[in-house]
Amino acid sequence: MAKGKINVAVENIFPLIKRFLYSDHEIFLRELISNATDATLKLKHLASIGEYKGNVDDARLEVKIDKKGKKLHIIDQGIGMSQDEVKKYINDIAFSGAEEFLEKFKDEKNDSGIIGHFGLGFYSSFMVASQVEIHSKSFRDEDEGAHWTCDGSPEYSLKKSKRTDRGTEIILHIDEDSLEFLEESRINELLNKYNKFMPIPIKFGTEEVADPAHEPKTIKDKEGKETTEPQKMITVDKIINNPNPAWTKQPSDLKDEDYSSFYRELYPMQFEEPLFHIHLNVDYPFNLTGILYFPKMATNMEMQKDKIQLYQKQVFVTDNVEGIVPDFLQMLRGVIDSPDIPLNVSRSYLQADGAVKKISSYITKKVGDKLSSLFKNDREVFEKKWNDVKIVIEYGMLSEPKFFEKAQSFALYPTTKDAYFTIDELKEKVAAAQTDKDGNLVVLYASNKDEQHGFIEEAEAKGYEVLLLDSPIISHLIQKLETENEKVKFVRVDSDSIEKLIQKDETQISKLSDEDQGKLKTYIEEIVPKEKYSVQLEALDSKSNPFIITQPEFMRRMKEMQQTGGGGMMGMGAFPEMYNLVVNTNSDLMQKIIKAKGKRTEYINQALDLARLSQNLLQGKEMTEFIKRSYHLMNN
Repeated sequence: MAKGKINVAVENIFPLIKRFLYSDHEIFLRELISNATDATLKLKHLASIGEYKGNVDDARLEVKIDKKGKKLHIIDQGIGMSQDEVKKYINDIAFSGAEEFLEKFKDEKNDSGIIGHFGLGFYSSFMVASQVEIHSKSFRDEDEGAHWTCDGSPEYSLKKSKRTDRGTEIILHIDEDSLEFLEESRINELLNKYNKFMPIPIKFGTEEVADPAHEPKTIKDKEGKETTEPQKMITVDKIINNPNPAWTKQPSDLKDEDYSSFYRELYPMQFEEPLFHIHLNVDYPFNLTGILYFPKMATNMEMQKDKIQLYQKQVFVTDNVEGIVPDFLQMLRGVIDSPDIPLNVSRSYLQADGAVKKISSYITKKVGDKLSSLFKNDREVFEKKWNDVKIVIEYGMLSEPKFFEKAQSFALYPTTKDAYFTIDELKEKVAAAQTDKDGNLVVLYASNKDEQHGFIEEAEAKGYEVLLLDSPIISHLIQKLETENEKVKFVRVDSDSIEKLIQKDETQISKLSDEDQGKLKTYIEEIVPKEKYSVQLEALDSKSNPFIITQPEFMRRMKEMQQTGGGGMMGMGAFPEMYNLVVNTNSDLMQKIIKAKGKRTEYINQALDLARLSQNLLQGKEMTEFIKRSYHLMNN
């Protein structure tokens, strides 16, 4: 038996491993199974090129719990190691960076990426174990087995192992403070989290299943009654992973139902089917595979994040893909797998790595291409799905210039009558009727079909198209669309009177004299709260409402942009709740207000409250007073 010291210049390497990685100590199982998988894949490669003649088709990993002995076993049937190889790979190479490790991180509180950066994966075992054993036998018949033992100090023992089968068994003697890792439920949780799609089958326990070779027959009981004999059960190994998940296959080998089935495998508690999927598959200038799904989107963008799972060679890394997946696509779901991204991802790494930036650009392009293809191939289906995906597309148009350019061909702008236009189609459609006297094309839109119904009705009566734009970031998007499209203005349909929304050359003449208009304005301003309403007298169509409450497009839009953030509005004070009260001087009610004395206040308050009611601005005590006044006016 050989004894020796691990190649470490200081003796506190193991306490440091525990200290630095304590918050992530569960990753030891991921690291050990990743190593076991690599060992098995290496053997399969040797077999494929003829350097190993044994059978590797049924090679698998196994995880076993010995609760009584307080041991956890990780077993593979891979390439195995000789005594010399154990000494080389376990004692020397793994700790070649130990001094740098200690120097760099001696003052750090926590860095979950240390193990992956310094090749210390195997030694993550000592985060949960007081002693670790390795029993290994090389695939080469002439090499004797190796038995390595270490108790967490720099000293180890290495002797001949009795193991005769190729492969490696690692035995962890679990520490008293880590006994949770002897619970079947905890290990099952970790295997499902990190190793659900490992490329080698992983056995964890056994289960009883119906014997496929036994078909239950109809038999007669003692009383002569017919009954079905009991199903014969057999015990089989429980394989907890899917070694061949959908993203590892070629798109040509998969059908729509395969993608749907995989979605349910990823998200077993998600009952709604995804709208469509995008299969990623590239091997130059980087390696990346994956499948992204578009789910039905809620308007709350934050609630949708952290659903994409990042893998490295089928090993789960994280579900925080910030930096790898463009921000606007983090609301999607699915899997991304790239060997170019390390198992232990740090934010600083992602920000600095050139390959990651290329991956992000590629994903953006691929999503844009897929959306464009869906639109061209079946526009009708795309239109039906628009409301469920628009938040992602609109967010992408705002945040990614290249995506904005591509989206011009498929981003849709629905009208209140359920017609859908691209931006070019829209400009062509409304140009004749909605170009103002200054040559600006005015695009009218509503944000709520019910709340702005009266304004929409008036606009449509004039032959105008009204878009229905109701996403939470629409104010930011129309600001960008105006910048990118010369002489195009977006105006919400309730931001002014219908005559002023799209100003033409013709002007209406007021029925009131200048003197009566002066009196009218005085009467109204004496009653209407000055701090909230700016009174504007306008000669409108006599059939238009007497009072119309509007909020200027610019002020309302800036307020909305401030509420959703960005647009240069952060840090500014809150915009005051100011409205325009447009008084239609051609309404017959104005004559009544001028001539009335005793009821003038009631008329003005009633007209004001009706205008407020149309804008959902009447609530509480004011609503109660309005109802009482309405009954009073009806009775008199």
